Amino acid sequence: MTSIDEPQTADSQTADSQNTDPAPNPHATAAEVEAALTDTKLAQVLYHDWEAETYDEKWSISFDERCIDYARGRLDRIVPEAPLPYERAMELGCGTGFFLLNLMQAGVATKGSVTDLSPGMVKVALRNAQGLGLDVDGRVADAEKIPYDDDTFDLVVGHAVLHHIPDVEQALREVLRVLKPGGRFVFAGEPSTLGDFYARWMSRATWWATTHLTKFGPLQSWRRPQAELDESSRAAALEAVVDIHTFSPKDLEELSTAAGAVQVESASEELAAAMLGWPVRTFEAAVPAEKLGWGWARFAFGGWRKMTWLDDNVLSKIVPPQYFYNVLITGVKPQS
Repeated sequence: MTSIDEPQTADSQTADSQNTDPAPNPHATAAEVEAALTDTKLAQVLYHDWEAETYDEKWSISFDERCIDYARGRLDRIVPEAPLPYERAMELGCGTGFFLLNLMQAGVATKGSVTDLSPGMVKVALRNAQGLGLDVDGRVADAEKIPYDDDTFDLVVGHAVLHHIPDVEQALREVLRVLKPGGRFVFAGEPSTLGDFYARWMSRATWWATTHLTKFGPLQSWRRPQAELDESSRAAALEAVVDIHTFSPKDLEELSTAAGAVQVESASEELAAAMLGWPVRTFEAAVPAEKLGWGWARFAFGGWRKMTWLDDNVLSKIVPPQYFYNVLITGVKPQS
């Protein structure tokens, strides 16, 4: 496992991985899952190591114009006049690097650092950074004790990470510590309490319907092998442990203020888009990949864009913010 005291660049990580894989057995056994059910940080490592090599495919993550525009859009939504570029940025809970690497490609930052509790995720994020030719280093790190010096970064970002952290206020205090005075944090993709309720309900219903209907007749060819379905069920059991929190916009504002941030602002997005997106993603996980071609991809992405337009131009004007699925939060480290 990579030491949190030893930073790795994209180049050095790739070279080191030829000798020591930080996640040599990413698929958790049933016994490991059972142990992780009462240890949230163990669950975080097992689940995200398990998902690391297939995470980009599972969540349709890419590093092309589609996701570059998406990542930049999240920043512009919450900080519409950000002073770009930031010199050095860090992603907390980086996963495969989706948010930071795409922001860097959009010209938001010139140098980056990725951190995650999962060695497997840091490994993949650094590999992605190397493939994109970006100046990025990485460390395996607990968000509640970030292994960087005070006043290091101009920007800290994260996407769908705060809801995994046991002590969110402590993590935000650490974020503010490693930010330079006047530096900013931006977190996006955090599940709202109401949004999480309807997303999980629709996902469970879609999974049940798909896995039961594909047991019969000609639909059996649309059923994944039982071993893969069982593995997905074990992953889902871990996912229920690693998803600790949900938030309202006000919750994140209060946590950020309590941690010491100023200029705190929140926003929310995706209502109709979430109601389409979660059943689509669940269906994709339940059927063989070869059954879903380019036509399906066009439907899924095109449908999400249409629903996003509806959210932004109609529903956001009439529906209270707490009903939307994603919450965004930003704040600044005081100059003093």
